[in-house]
Amino acid sequence: MNGILKSAHSGWRYVVLLLLIIAVLQALAGWFGKKSYTEGNRKLNVFTLISAHIQLLLGLGVYFLNGWYKMDSSVAMGRYWKMEHISMMVLAIILITVGNAKSKKVADAVAKHRTIAVFFGIALLLILGAIFMMVKADPSRTFFGIS
Repeated sequence: MNGILKSAHSGWRYVVLLLLIIAVLQALAGWFGKKSYTEGNRKLNVFTLISAHIQLLLGLGVYFLNGWYKMDSSVAMGRYWKMEHISMMVLAIILITVGNAKSKKVADAVAKHRTIAVFFGIALLLILGAIFMMVKADPSRTFFGIS
C-alpha cells in the first residue's frame, strides 16, 4: 500500500504541475490581454484546485505512513521531509485555494485573471522550489524521475 501511495504521489505531481502551468499562462494572457473570463478558464482553475488537493491527500498519506513526522530534524534530509516539504506544499495549496476563492468574488474579468495569475503563480514557484530542494536534500530523488 505504501509503495502504491508513494508512486501515486510522485506521479500525480506532473498532473498538478501541468495544470498549474497552463492555468498561470492562461491567467497571464487574460490579464495582460484584457480577455474575458470564460467557463473554460473557470473549469481549468477548478481542475487545478482539485488536482492540488488530491496531491495533498496523497502526500499526507505518504507522510504519516512512512513516519516522516518522526525523523530527526537535525539532519538535512530529516528536516526537509519532516518540516520544509510539507509546510511549503501546504502553503502552496492554501494559495491555490485562496486564489480560486478570491477570483470567484471579483466581477471584473481582468481582475479574475490577475488574481489567479498572482496566487497560482506564487504557488507554482513554491512547488518548484520545494521539488528542487528535495533533489538537493535527498540524493536518491530526481526531479524528472518517478521515485
